[in-house]
Amino acid sequence: MKKVLIGGGSGLVGSKLTDILMDRGYEVLHLSRSEEKNNWVRSIHWDVEKGELDPKEIEGVDYIINLAGAGIADEKWTEERLEVIKSSRVDSNLLLKETIKSLEKKPELFISASAIGYYGFETTDEIYTEEDEEGNDILAQICKEWEESADKVGELGIAVTKIRIGLVLSDEGGALPRIEEPIRWGVGAALGSGKQYMAWIHIDDLCNIFYHVLENNLSGTFNAVSPKAVTNKEFTQKLAEVMGKRLVLPNIPGFLIKLFMGKRADLLLEGSRVSSEKIRKTDFKFQYGKLDKALKDLCIDL
Repeated sequence: MKKVLIGGGSGLVGSKLTDILMDRGYEVLHLSRSEEKNNWVRSIHWDVEKGELDPKEIEGVDYIINLAGAGIADEKWTEERLEVIKSSRVDSNLLLKETIKSLEKKPELFISASAIGYYGFETTDEIYTEEDEEGNDILAQICKEWEESADKVGELGIAVTKIRIGLVLSDEGGALPRIEEPIRWGVGAALGSGKQYMAWIHIDDLCNIFYHVLENNLSGTFNAVSPKAVTNKEFTQKLAEVMGKRLVLPNIPGFLIKLFMGKRADLLLEGSRVSSEKIRKTDFKFQYGKLDKALKDLCIDL
């Protein structure tokens, strides 16, 4: 039985991925800041801030997937918060590198999460591929450093994969329930111009991309987004349609969103198209390639 170690394994994506891997015969271990034990999977304590992770605890691990990182939209983007967002990602990869260095048997593959924020906040019809350079805004720079920290693991002779994740759709949390709520109460509307693209992905497809990469030992960088991006207006209209609701209000002005969210408003008001062609060329098949199918699957219990 192959062993997979997951940083951030108790989060939205990590929990689902854990279930999928265990169902398919993998032994899964979690890295956890908490000392608490659970009956689901074995948790190994680590403290990224203090640089603490006992190499003996992860000896014999075949694969490492690092999903760890502080929430992007959870708090106001002060300088301190942006540093937390960056360090929680970069430092966790660097801690794993230093820990792996002393292992007798090193993992076969190191997979690090990344984000399509790498391409920057810009509403454009350009379709970004993995070959494009990083954007110029703060999150793009954080993504660049995040990926560079993952690449450092490769200096140990280990294959490295980076998965640039789009907007994850799940009925267990994340953005979808927040978008759904105002529509349910009859006050839903497109945001800003409504023309900004939303590069989304169903959580099942995302987790299956991680599994696909692991099973096939794929290294390199891959975008994890559905084959067809939609605009914010199209997304909002389709969600309302699936929910059996009507949109009666005009678009919510961008200045109001900026008033309440500050710099984080760019997460909602800007967006470009991102290509998933590279992962599809590895024979990966999306189960939820179309938005209506994804929303119908997820909105049953919303």
